[in-house]
Amino acid sequence: MNWFAYASLCALSIGTADALTKKALKSNDTYFMAWVRFGFAAPFMATLFPFIEVPQLDSPFFLITFLLLPLDIIALLLYLKAIRISPLSLTLPFLSLTPVFLIGTSYIILGELPDKTGVIGIMLVATGAYLLNVHTVHLGILGPIKAIGKERGSVLMIVVAFLFSITSILGKIAVQHSNPTFFAVFYSFLLSFSLFFIIQFKTKRIVSKIVSQPLLFLFIGICMAIMMLTHLKAISLVEVSYMISVKRMSLLLGVVYGTLFFKERNIKERFLGSATMILGIVLISLF
Repeated sequence: MNWFAYASLCALSIGTADALTKKALKSNDTYFMAWVRFGFAAPFMATLFPFIEVPQLDSPFFLITFLLLPLDIIALLLYLKAIRISPLSLTLPFLSLTPVFLIGTSYIILGELPDKTGVIGIMLVATGAYLLNVHTVHLGILGPIKAIGKERGSVLMIVVAFLFSITSILGKIAVQHSNPTFFAVFYSFLLSFSLFFIIQFKTKRIVSKIVSQPLLFLFIGICMAIMMLTHLKAISLVEVSYMISVKRMSLLLGVVYGTLFFKERNIKERFLGSATMILGIVLISLF
């Protein structure tokens, strides 16, 4: 498959994992579900061990991994808190800000700079964010903007989008100093062990929770395993900003899931806002 196919499969798997995770968050805490996403993915990642070519790891690999791990854990916890307290259709679209932030972080870290059409793309992303809450325009032209600040999940997801603009780049560097399959497996286990250590202090009755919803957790793990492999494979084949632009198609899937499974309201404007933001991502990343 080419990078676009990998990125599209990545979008489908993460969008599905998010919806299943939101369902599970109704009866489980954020820290535990953070571990579930990687702990239940680990067995599937382990099946790849016989096929992994272990690369010669250098000091930059370990340094980047050391920097990446805490940022990913913080981003993950904020991510799950956002989708727990707010509708999927009002939180996930703000991940479209990642490519906007990537304009700066990619240039600083990798020296990658998108075309001038990125300015138009940024305007479209901003317009899309405005449209997500356009029903509040009766409160004034700044109503939709103020509504973003009042929705805690939206604010948290904006922070996550910025963190992802950094972790995406660090992940690409780590892959360049190893290989996609090795890093996907190695890093998934590293995240799983780190998060399991954390929940020892944050979650009670861990064993009983693990066996409480095995089928749901299993599906989340499968989706996360697919997401990790396709994400790292895609960014090994193309610039980070290009891959992220396609991966963010999961935003529309989040709006659809929000409608079908969580009965979220004002879906038409949120779908329009999300679609506008994705168009902005395309202009930022692909032209």
